[in-house]
Amino acid sequence: MTCLPNPKFSSYRVVLSKIIAFVYLLDDIFDVEGSIDDLHLFVQAIERWDHSSMDSLPNYMRVCFKELNSTINEIAEIVLKEHGWNPIEYLKKSWIQLSNAFLVEAKLLSKDQVPTMDDYMKIATITCGVPAALMHMYFLLGHRTTNDLCEDLPSLISCPSRILRLWDDLGSAKDEKQIGRDGSLLICMMKENPHWSLEVAKEKVMQMIDEEWEELNKECISSSTSTFSQDFVTACLNSARMVRVMYNYNEEHNLPMLKEYINLLLFKQI
Repeated sequence: MTCLPNPKFSSYRVVLSKIIAFVYLLDDIFDVEGSIDDLHLFVQAIERWDHSSMDSLPNYMRVCFKELNSTINEIAEIVLKEHGWNPIEYLKKSWIQLSNAFLVEAKLLSKDQVPTMDDYMKIATITCGVPAALMHMYFLLGHRTTNDLCEDLPSLISCPSRILRLWDDLGSAKDEKQIGRDGSLLICMMKENPHWSLEVAKEKVMQMIDEEWEELNKECISSSTSTFSQDFVTACLNSARMVRVMYNYNEEHNLPMLKEYINLLLFKQI
């Protein structure tokens, strides 16, 4: 609702909710549930986009891919019906990119390997799931492309992605009881800069967030965004705005600000 506030986009909000749900599902498969061997086979099957490639995999992986395939076909049909072209290959590629990034992350963390800050951010920008979600919105909103957005993310997509990842990595959204493979830019920073305290590392992350916001704001008002519809620009900007509310956890690991916003939006009249 934050990304697509216009009432006419009701059906797109349903689709976007499905995409976000699949991002979380894949994240848990790679972060918590799957063995590295199974994850390799899972990614290979996704790259082939073939049901038969899933036969040797655990049932939960087969079910996940089956439903993902069905949902992506459904989205492609919506775009074809409403805008006259089929983006199915681009949609598939976004999930192939995401699953490959999840695998790289899982392999590093399973071996307790800490990547460089730059290498970490290249992968984490994808595994946050924002590029996949925004690319689906891009096509739902009627855009066509001759460029490969997966290979060259525009700032309208990459900046909100990094803003979300950086806020997440500050630790405010980490549940102490969480079990699984999970990384953080803070760990990479402190390994590269052992003289830094945790507070200094957090300050550096906040500076990075400010820099991403500066780039995103410039992009939103520059002439280059003329290739994007205003609805898509607004969606990208709103997704970044929402991050601070999403990760504003209190000491009890609750989200009072988010609950307040939802209450004001849906249940209270002004």
